[in-house]
Amino acid sequence: MRDSTIRRTTAETDIRLTLNLDGSGQSDVQSGIGFLDHMLTLFARHGRFDLTLRCAGDTEVDGHHSAEDIGICLGQAFKEALGDKRGITRYGDTALPMDEALILTAADLSGRSGFFCELSIPSQKVGDFDTELVEEFWTAFVRSGELTLHIRQLAGRNSHHIIEGVFKSAARTLRKAVALDPDLEGEVPSTKGVL
Repeated sequence: MRDSTIRRTTAETDIRLTLNLDGSGQSDVQSGIGFLDHMLTLFARHGRFDLTLRCAGDTEVDGHHSAEDIGICLGQAFKEALGDKRGITRYGDTALPMDEALILTAADLSGRSGFFCELSIPSQKVGDFDTELVEEFWTAFVRSGELTLHIRQLAGRNSHHIIEGVFKSAARTLRKAVALDPDLEGEVPSTKGVL
């Protein structure tokens, strides 16, 4: 089974996260940030990942440390669960409409961290959530997960729709990239022989 449990404790956050890449989209998420809970719940559902998260963070300051550290933990969990990446598809991409918003994501589970993001989120907050934390979360995820991720906003005016489109599109892209390809059984999908 391709799964992982990550524990991260700092002066700012205490996080326990479990991930199963071959799940059914079940989740139990308590990040301390309501909007982020919503995004991670739909991320699990659209990626068909089973995800459990508990985060006790310094949200009395703001959501920055919690969002960033959860991104770190989720990236680490993906990296650990994938192991040597034998047999995976490696690449994925999705263009996802969310009402008026249209989000394109593309990923390469390359073993190299690269995050390329073009978003224009009109409001600074959705509820109590600082919208600038979207990029902080995904930057942390990419660095610790050692993958390349592109996010492009092709259309959108509603901040909630744009962000929800990002999480849904990324989930479906990662679902494709982590999928096992029967033609690649036992092979690492790289001419280098490692990812």
